[in-house]
Amino acid sequence: MTVAAIVPAAGSGVRLGAGVPKAFVELAGVPIVVRAVEGLLASGVVDQVVVAVPGSLRDEACALFAGRPVAVIVGGRDRTTSVRKALDVLCGALPHHAHVGERPDGPPGDGPHVVLVHDAARPLTPAALVASVVAAVEAGNGAVVPALPLADTVKQVDPAGVVYSTVDRSVLRAVQTPQGFRRDVLERAHAAAGESATDDAGLVEALGEVVVTVPGDARAFKVTTAWDLRIAELLVREEGS
Repeated sequence: MTVAAIVPAAGSGVRLGAGVPKAFVELAGVPIVVRAVEGLLASGVVDQVVVAVPGSLRDEACALFAGRPVAVIVGGRDRTTSVRKALDVLCGALPHHAHVGERPDGPPGDGPHVVLVHDAARPLTPAALVASVVAAVEAGNGAVVPALPLADTVKQVDPAGVVYSTVDRSVLRAVQTPQGFRRDVLERAHAAAGESATDDAGLVEALGEVVVTVPGDARAFKVTTAWDLRIAELLVREEGS
């Protein structure tokens, strides 16, 4: 099956406090979004990637990905819009005018059988995790997410911060990316979505489709704050990458 990945990277990422969009903050000298894309390609199962970036950084992103099978597009006002625009590119509904790597295989209208959606802010996601998600979709599942059990006790609180119940964490999971989908399932989910969503699997759930999990990986954590970035830098130094 042909596999493509979408990396929405058009957000501002203000919580990181770096003065530039989070995806373009450097992690040990390499922009976070570049590390995320390299992890996808290193899996050996991803044929092409579409990265959605702010319009002001399109030229910079094209230079960063020159020579790779990566298309750079200008993202939308939110994550959901960016993913939809990338889907249109993959399926030939929009021209590949921003393509900076190898041209996708197949005539206009053709598209990948499997689509991954991956957070640019998960730059250390292991290639093996990417391959695991793809394998689960190719095995016949319409939607697959990597997930980890929760280590902390979870409480429900009221608006004043008073605890009123303890949640059974044994049935809870923290979901990561890449999330993998049969392309037709993801297209239907986005066509039916009326609002912005932070999780594409949630859009698929809203259709009544089954979403299955595969074991996640602690290294696929999301870099959101300066503390997260510091941890990521320590890990990169330890691994010498």
